[in-house]
Order: sequence, then structure tokens, then C-alpha cells
Amino acid sequence: MSKKKKKVPGINGSSSADIAFMLLLFFLLTTSMDTDQGLPRLLPRPPENKEKPDDIEVNKRNLLTVMVSSDNRIMCSGEEVSLAQLKEKAKEFIDNPANSESLPEKKAVDLPFFGTQMITDGHLISLQCDRGTKYQTYIDVQNELAAAYNELREVISKKQFGIKFSELGEEERKAVVKYYPQRISEAEPQTYGDKTKKK
Repeated sequence: MSKKKKKVPGINGSSSADIAFMLLLFFLLTTSMDTDQGLPRLLPRPPENKEKPDDIEVNKRNLLTVMVSSDNRIMCSGEEVSLAQLKEKAKEFIDNPANSESLPEKKAVDLPFFGTQMITDGHLISLQCDRGTKYQTYIDVQNELAAAYNELREVISKKQFGIKFSELGEEERKAVVKYYPQRISEAEPQTYGDKTKKK
């Protein structure tokens, strides 16, 4: 007489889907993911007339041209500079502390909290990159130009209000931004070839 095989009871898997869903939900809520952050830039308004932006004349002394070559060399108004030098040159250009005739012209502007001040309201920094420029170099150049504005704003905030720019109230911050308005224009990347090399 043959022995009967015992039936193995099946595993109840009705709750497996619920457990898997709860584990998935747990990891989604507790895991932090890196998010790409862009550079804070405000695009200019489109011109009201039919004149193209490229056709608008800018006084030569009010324009600082920064070019980055395909081999990631930085040229500032035709002179090769390092990242640290770029920031210092940008600060001198933006502020024009000695009121030099070769740097942006100053004009009297009435500012809240400051009164009438002579500032370089019409200055413009033009950033031009080669198509072969490394993205990291582009970011580094952008950061140095932004740092030039940030350091100037920090100095004037401490001088006028006695506190850091980040600690100012909304109205005070607006006044400081008007004192040092950030004016950076970015041209479409092109192939500049030997244009960035010293002559």
C-alpha cells in the first residue's frame, strides 16, 4: 500500500502587493534626490520697436567683453586673465572707483536710503563662449561675474546699513541692487577660432 504524499499548504500572497507598495512609498519619501539648479538670470524684455538688439549702440567704455575660447582660456577686453583676475577686473569695471575715463561713465541717480549717487548705471558685461568651451568653465566664469556683483553689494550694505546684504529688508535690498544693477549679456556660442588669442 503506497503512502499518500502530504500536501504542502500554499503561502498566502494576498498582502505582498501591499507590502511592496508601502516599501516603495517609504523609499520615495525618505530618499533625497539631487536636482539641477540653473543660474539666476533675467531675460531682457523684447524691444518695443523693430530695431534688433544687436543694432543698439553701446558706448565702448561702458562695455566689458569676456570671451572664453575652445581651450577654456578667458579673455577680458582682449587680455588673458585667470578666474580670480576676472572677478577683480569685473568689480573695477562695475564700480569705477576712480571715475576713470576708460571705465563706465557715472551718472547721478536718486536712490532710496542713499540719496543722489554717482553710479555706472549704463555698464554692460558681454559674455561670449566658443562652442568648444567646457560647461564647467562656462559655469565658473558665470560664478565669478556674479561674485563680483555680490561682493560689491556686500561692501555697500555694510557701509550704509551696517549689516550683510543677505540680512537686509526687502526695500533695502532693492536699493542696493539699484546701486549695483547686474547687467550681464550672453551671446549665442560661436566658433571664435583665433579671435581669443593674443595679438
